Amino acid sequence: MTLLSPFVRPTPDDRGSCATRLAIGIGLVMVGTIVAALAIVSVSTVSSNMPGLLTGGVECRATGEQPGASDYAQDSIPENYLEIYQEAGEDRGIPWNVLAAIGQVETHHGRWEGPGVTEGWNEAGAAGPMQFGTQADLAATNTWGGEPVMATEDRPEQGYGVDGNDDGVVDVYDPEDAIPAAADYLIANGAPDDLPNAIFAYNRAWWYVEDVLDWADSYADGDFTVDGPTQRAVICTEREDGGPIGEAPDDLSQAVVDWALAQRGKPYLWGGTGPDAFDCSGLTLKAFEQVGVTIPRVARDQWAHGPEIPQGEEQPGDLVFFDTPHQDGGAGPGHVGMVVGDGLQVEAWCTDCGPIATRPYDDPNRSDILGFTRPLEHENAKAELGLD
Repeated sequence: MTLLSPFVRPTPDDRGSCATRLAIGIGLVMVGTIVAALAIVSVSTVSSNMPGLLTGGVECRATGEQPGASDYAQDSIPENYLEIYQEAGEDRGIPWNVLAAIGQVETHHGRWEGPGVTEGWNEAGAAGPMQFGTQADLAATNTWGGEPVMATEDRPEQGYGVDGNDDGVVDVYDPEDAIPAAADYLIANGAPDDLPNAIFAYNRAWWYVEDVLDWADSYADGDFTVDGPTQRAVICTEREDGGPIGEAPDDLSQAVVDWALAQRGKPYLWGGTGPDAFDCSGLTLKAFEQVGVTIPRVARDQWAHGPEIPQGEEQPGDLVFFDTPHQDGGAGPGHVGMVVGDGLQVEAWCTDCGPIATRPYDDPNRSDILGFTRPLEHENAKAELGLD
């Protein structure tokens, strides 16, 4: 079953993200591992309002359509569930195999014998084959709305419960009601345009997103590609107009940019300097290290290291710094990304912001830009490279 993750998702926060040392990051991972081993989750009550990704500047090409059912899907999903998933997906414009993947991860398509699948609710208050929250006083809260089983006319305005089969009853235990309700929940949280973040909203953990997408791929007949800004931000190599992303003005800058872009998809970790996870300044530190250039460890020291470049003159391989507060009250930026061109940066943003990805840096939803630097023009870098 799924992870007991926070039911109210905090606003993504850069504060202190790059100045925090590795020990803190390891501690957080240990806590997360303990939590994951202990409990079960339901749908969250709060819409996932993830930060803007490729919403401006350049957007990478991606396609997606309603897939067919693989032989494995036809053999492993109960026939009535498969039909409902496909009908709900077609009706709501959600890939049916994503709905099926959530149903598999949550309750094995209603076949899990734990509490709250066919009656009652589990300790978090989740119920039914798609594990909607049904109890306002428990962790899952009442995302279903009203009673687990209620007459259609008694359904409150809030909540996602629907009478999917028009039998006059809104029943969380009935897959004909629960599956289209799950589709509505995904739509409310960004689907189909941003399926990864919509799935993240269903159960606040990126491992859960990966698990669901793995099942979705196995259920699809042929290759299944998520058509969403998070996925494009992580894997894109080509702009919408067909041009390559991340073209730098010289070979050294290109090497730095190429290495940073190759880290996309890896998780954010406070204090992380790789190779499997990074924080923001850990990513930029290691990118320059690959070409033999040393820069300071944390964002504020990287900013002070310079040299500063006027906004509008930045180019791929430069660093962009954000005016975010520090937990210790110190001055200077609390976050840094690497410019890759076309108004985009590659960055390790924060714990709740998803994996390392390409995102716009001049975004009204982001902290103010403090400025840009060009580390390869620093006198120490030139000395290290034998260019002085």
